[in-house]
Amino acid sequence: MKHEIQRVVVLGAGTMGAGIAQVAAASNKDAVLYDIDEAAVQRGMANITTSLDIGVQKGKVSAAERAATLARITVTTDLEHACQGADVVIEAAPESMQLKLRIFGDVSSFVGEDCLLATNTSSLAVSEIAAVVAAPERFCGLHFFNPPPLMKLLEIVRADQSSEATIATARAFAVELGKEPIVVKDAPGFASSRLGIALGLEAIRMVEEGVASAEDIDKAMTLGYRHPMGPLQLTDLVGLDVRLAIARYLEGKLDDRRFAPPALLVRMVEEGRLGKKSGRGFYDW
Repeated sequence: MKHEIQRVVVLGAGTMGAGIAQVAAASNKDAVLYDIDEAAVQRGMANITTSLDIGVQKGKVSAAERAATLARITVTTDLEHACQGADVVIEAAPESMQLKLRIFGDVSSFVGEDCLLATNTSSLAVSEIAAVVAAPERFCGLHFFNPPPLMKLLEIVRADQSSEATIATARAFAVELGKEPIVVKDAPGFASSRLGIALGLEAIRMVEEGVASAEDIDKAMTLGYRHPMGPLQLTDLVGLDVRLAIARYLEGKLDDRRFAPPALLVRMVEEGRLGKKSGRGFYDW
């Protein structure tokens, strides 16, 4: 296991993947952003550029830092080429177990045995994904939070196969990225998603029952509990479809009705009200 990580490969150029690549490049790492087609990687780069431009406008990023970060990022649609010389590969594909298994089945044949392999999944079984990897002891979960450039937490998920050296490397890498790492067991929903989804689902039930408006429920948590964002605004940001998939997964894995999706959430997803990415969820964006 390499203890020095310089070349960071991110698989998936969506919101999370692009954000992770930006974080790596801003931390003086060489970042490679991969996706299956050119349009996807260009959208990812456009999102990174926009994020950095906002940082400059707000005085949080200098023009020189913006230029240097962009210069450290390369994009590709060739998976084997992306993985060449990688010190760490972080998968940030959609939350589909079959997709992740297929990706890592390919990736493990393209990288050296000392390359750290990680999934950014927020709820799927990390140990199940590790099972398809050659030398699975170098596999773990690296769960970043949205948006990755701003959120300090990095949840390291210890797979059944993860070695102590892998967890130590992941911790050191998190610190290099300016993150605060926590290490959790590979249990359904880990720590963060399980707690977050429980709060989010209860907030949706309260809207469904007419307890209060979405705005007032969120205000109760931001002003009363000092959360930086209310659970319903956060649901819009994460995506209602993503929250629905996680809820169904946890309900099945834990056999627990606490995670049964509210009818309102199911209906909103069916109507295409997915949150910020569709322009409308509990709020209009």
